[in-house]
Amino acid sequence: MKLNIALLAGDGIGPEVVDQAVKVVNAVATKFNHEINWTSALTGACAIDECGEPYPDSTHEVCMAADAVLFGAIGHPKYDNDPKAKVRPEQGLLKMRQKLGLFANVRPTFTFPSLIDNSPLKRERIEGTDLIILRELTGGIYFGERGRKDDGNTAFDTCTYTRAEIQRLAKLGFEIAMTRSKKLCCVDKANVLESSRLWRETVQDMEKDYPEVTVSYEFVDAVAMRLVQWPNSYDVLITENLFGDILTDEASVISGSMGLMPSASKGLHTSLYEPIHGSYPQAAGKDIANPLATVLSAAMMFEDAFGLHAEAAAIRDVVNKSLAEGVVTEDLAGTNKAYKTSEVGDWLAKNV
Repeated sequence: MKLNIALLAGDGIGPEVVDQAVKVVNAVATKFNHEINWTSALTGACAIDECGEPYPDSTHEVCMAADAVLFGAIGHPKYDNDPKAKVRPEQGLLKMRQKLGLFANVRPTFTFPSLIDNSPLKRERIEGTDLIILRELTGGIYFGERGRKDDGNTAFDTCTYTRAEIQRLAKLGFEIAMTRSKKLCCVDKANVLESSRLWRETVQDMEKDYPEVTVSYEFVDAVAMRLVQWPNSYDVLITENLFGDILTDEASVISGSMGLMPSASKGLHTSLYEPIHGSYPQAAGKDIANPLATVLSAAMMFEDAFGLHAEAAAIRDVVNKSLAEGVVTEDLAGTNKAYKTSEVGDWLAKNV
């Protein structure tokens, strides 16, 4: 197959971890006789520096022409530390989600047998954890009306959802649940928020179309608690943008490192695959960042965007082998030898 992939490395450690994923993808392509056509484009702080905006039209054109997008991370301290900045890297991420129609962020959370004791949670609480959180990405408070009034002394952000937006996300959640253990949890705050009541009402109306799926409804604060008490009780969870942003980061530490978890953002035009961590500017250029989340995101890309399951399995197998043999970066090495980001990438590519 010929695979056209847009490459958006972004800021901070983004270019370093993406480079390792490219090595692995190229090795897989060689092994399985695929041709990869990579097209790089700017986004985030580096795009602002280059052309004044975080998601330029030229980058959007590259993404629209691609079969899939492999993405690193965006963000830079000079914008994080300036609350009055008019243009921010994160605006590019929101713009990209909106223009590509990236309506659903699919974040798996699972444990690795060789790293089970790296988790901050007790072994008996997390063994067997294998869940997926679907976060709605293009609606809610991040895209609602916002502003200041009373001479800037009062601020507001509006959470707005349409039934169609909820149905689109919930449909994907039901479909994924049908391929797994047929359990779906709708996470909301329906005891307080009108938008959450619409979420619950909409999902309840959809239950009849998926009679084999057992659906539960839980408040977001309760789910936040239970994710650290017994995460293995969950399978597929669906929720709105803000709640999903918080819960997925909480769930990510179950595995022992944010540098391990991949994600996919399903789109109307194309889909995007990225590690869940941020740009981690403190580590940028030091060759110490964990590339495994980005590499595993590439595995999701092979499986989800191209239907190439053997290729995805080859990546997951070599990642598990690297963990078992201790070929890991400093965040996972403990008292053992820590490998450089580039060394891990080279080892993975060689051992595919």
